[in-house]
Amino acid sequence: MNKFYSLLDLFYVCLAICLVACSGGRNKAKVSPATKHYLWKISDENSFLWVLGSIHLADSTLYPLAPVIDSAFARSDELAVELNMNDEEVVKEIGKESVSQGMLAEGLLRDILPPEMWKTLDSLCAAWDIPMVVFEKMRPWLVATTLSAYAFEQAGLNSEYGIDYVLLDRAAADGKAIVGLETAEEQIGALADTTESDSAGVYYLKTTLREIAELESLVKNLIHAWKTGDDDLLRSILDKDDEEDEEKLSGDQKFKDEYEQRVYVNRNAKMADSIAAFLREDRNVFVVVGVAHLALEKDNVVEVLKRRGLKVERF
Repeated sequence: MNKFYSLLDLFYVCLAICLVACSGGRNKAKVSPATKHYLWKISDENSFLWVLGSIHLADSTLYPLAPVIDSAFARSDELAVELNMNDEEVVKEIGKESVSQGMLAEGLLRDILPPEMWKTLDSLCAAWDIPMVVFEKMRPWLVATTLSAYAFEQAGLNSEYGIDYVLLDRAAADGKAIVGLETAEEQIGALADTTESDSAGVYYLKTTLREIAELESLVKNLIHAWKTGDDDLLRSILDKDDEEDEEKLSGDQKFKDEYEQRVYVNRNAKMADSIAAFLREDRNVFVVVGVAHLALEKDNVVEVLKRRGLKVERF
């Protein structure tokens, strides 16, 4: 392996892979026609702000952004993102939390994984020329993240073109204030499994290993769906596992439900709280969060805001 990823890159890859690999089995929203973008205007009685669904890792084909997105961003005074990656202290905290929650205190990965999963991982590493020693002290969830990072790079995506990163750079150049919606501890804590059994992490790794073989086509479709506002295509990506793996995944339903509660439902509620607070304070904010937080029907950010009586319009 010629390039190893920083823990920072691994963290955002993990968020991206959640959208593609881990969100099947949920009811999905019926949304606006495909001519729309993943951009919403949220309003109360006397103010409004914008919320954009992001792909955390992407390629140059996403740019330039649609004029309606560029215009909304240009007219906003602040940018709110999941994590402010322009803040060196946030970056340091991500590294600290990733090591703290991603490495085994004792024992080895081989002792945790089922034999068949270990063999699958060994075969994949051999094919990719990654020494297995890289993973021997990692928890399964961090192994999954690392593999995802490499797979995304192979598919031609990287964080340089992620919408979050691009808009963070623009905000810094324009002198806009940048707000973080979460802390590194909160976000990594939602993804990490630090239990003694690592059962949820093993489930996440199993899911990742299954999806990697088809990741290139999934990523291609994801990029196309975002660029064209194709909700049917996006839902087909999210729903991909539902029928073919129903029997296979039935024993993992508990881990899947717990994972989605932590990664989506709980965080969506907190994001909605922040957006509602921005409106109460009449702040002119452009909010960017992963598109999965806006696309899934059950308690997504947009639906939570609607239930709070706020006006929601898609553009």
